[in-house]
Amino acid sequence: MKVLTSLGKIGAADIIGNGITASFWFLIASWMHPTEFGELNYYLGIAGIISFIIMLGTDNTITVYVAKKIPIHTALYSISFLLFIPVSIILFLLFSRIDILFLAIAYTIGTLSIGEIFGNRIYDSYFKYVLIQKSLTFVLGLLFFYQFGANGLIFALAITYTPYVYRIVREFKNVKIDFTLLKNRWGFIINNYTIVLTYGFWGQIDKLIVMPLLGATVLGNYSLALQVITALMILPSIIFKYLLPQESHGKNPEAARRILVTISVLITLVGFFIVPEIIPIVYPKFSQAVDAIKIMSISFLPSSIVRIYTSKFLSMEKSRFILISQIISVTIMTISMLALGNIFGLNGIAVSYVASIIIQATFLFLINKNYRISV
Repeated sequence: MKVLTSLGKIGAADIIGNGITASFWFLIASWMHPTEFGELNYYLGIAGIISFIIMLGTDNTITVYVAKKIPIHTALYSISFLLFIPVSIILFLLFSRIDILFLAIAYTIGTLSIGEIFGNRIYDSYFKYVLIQKSLTFVLGLLFFYQFGANGLIFALAITYTPYVYRIVREFKNVKIDFTLLKNRWGFIINNYTIVLTYGFWGQIDKLIVMPLLGATVLGNYSLALQVITALMILPSIIFKYLLPQESHGKNPEAARRILVTISVLITLVGFFIVPEIIPIVYPKFSQAVDAIKIMSISFLPSSIVRIYTSKFLSMEKSRFILISQIISVTIMTISMLALGNIFGLNGIAVSYVASIIIQATFLFLINKNYRISV
């Protein structure tokens, strides 16, 4: 019963919250040309990568140490904010856009706060913060889009993370910054940072490749397909957020893993057979996205397998396995997108996306089997 209650709180927050933002982005996409939508996602991708670069204290690292009652998170917060100063200067010199800077630091603040919330397992607070931020996304996003166009959306998204600032400030007041706690833990911290950094590149490198290789119109179609995949992955993401703190506490949430696999199979069928029938009706300008969605739907099950092993290895502080798998995945995605994208266009990009996840899942499965770590 406790498992279902905790999952219910996380699930309610993510289903309602992501439902709000998915509705927002699907609505925005219906008003924009694929080219304009692609350009917007290009800049969002840059902000995302910058956030991952400066976030030495990743959400998973903070979740694990807060769950273990090791008050290391304020020291990690401090380092992340200090890293933002030189990185922001470089970013501004390259793009001359202050809105990307605001969004990058906003992403960082939100992610760090969520790591602390999950580490403390205060799922009521997670529900509250997520719904506030997602609701602000819808309201402020539409307002700024109406007033300032697509470029105003980036500022609007940055503002929506303001409620998390309170939580960061509160932690600095209540938890002493103790850099000595970093000693003897750098291995796990750096490995986990590199994992998140490579994951960030994995999640955004596709946009940076597609834009110069195939243009903004193809990127717009790909971004819509990716938005659909992200929306369908809400339930698996919820279960992962439950798995990590539970396993960090020494629990064995086998039931949650089985639920994750079952749901992944079901959403694969939905993504392959049902969603492609809807897209041409609702988004006639995004017709190229239909086949891409079918192809990318194949990734749901291997993606869930990756989540299962990621939770297991992180809870054991064996992050090097995740790091290696992520590096392999990013490398495969980058090389195959450049090759297949140039030959097959958007469908080639979609195949590369799926292949990178399948290879990562296979690697983690073999590592788990060879090291005889029971899952």
